[in-house]
Amino acid sequence: MKGPVEIAPGVHGLGSEYVNWYLVEEGGRLTAVDAGLPAFAKHLDDDLRALGRRRSDVAAVVLTHSDIDHTGVVNELREGGARVLVHSADEGTLARPRQKTGDASPRNALPYLRNATMWRLLAHMVRGGAARPRAVTGAETFEDGDVLDVPGSPRAVHTPGHTPGHCVLLFESARALFAGDALCTFNPLTGERGTQLMPFPLNVDNEACLTSLDKIEPLDADVLLPGHGDPARETPAAAAARARSLR
Repeated sequence: MKGPVEIAPGVHGLGSEYVNWYLVEEGGRLTAVDAGLPAFAKHLDDDLRALGRRRSDVAAVVLTHSDIDHTGVVNELREGGARVLVHSADEGTLARPRQKTGDASPRNALPYLRNATMWRLLAHMVRGGAARPRAVTGAETFEDGDVLDVPGSPRAVHTPGHTPGHCVLLFESARALFAGDALCTFNPLTGERGTQLMPFPLNVDNEACLTSLDKIEPLDADVLLPGHGDPARETPAAAAARARSLR
């Protein structure tokens, strides 16, 4: 996805062929859902101008989690006046970025080295500034079930596994579920398309990822917007069922 692309009324996708972030409009103000890679800052003002907007129109950045490919332009948006919000369990890694632990061990990625997609992803991430993560301090925190006081009023649903504080965000008025990395529609290590869990080596706790599908399944939305891959015009129940079937 390259943007801005209108996915639904008031919902715009931005980013690159590997990494997505989004803007949701309500009442003339914007909420950013995630913030892409650091290198996206080069195109930030042009992307906003394409929507007739500027940085000061972004009221908040709500993060699904604290990984560097979801936090890249947070500081630029904050300088424009945006609040930054993240689940409390990811506040520490947002303020002090560090290597993941648990199932996300580099040795678990070794079998994927034969896939050209993984090498293209690594090159894209390095060019995008992922090797130089920037700290984001002083973020506001939220908890499971909170309805956030930002444009679009998303409800945060805690879906740990990819990271301890990972959340999906349900914008009920837009009937859109922002899945972060709880689900993807493009496997960044193999290139496989279709709704699925993120690949094993990228998750802190793969069993928790599976359990979190139980939290996603009953949500009511018409479109699923992942951090990696195209939007999926399917219900959360259908997305969860497909992801389970592939494990």
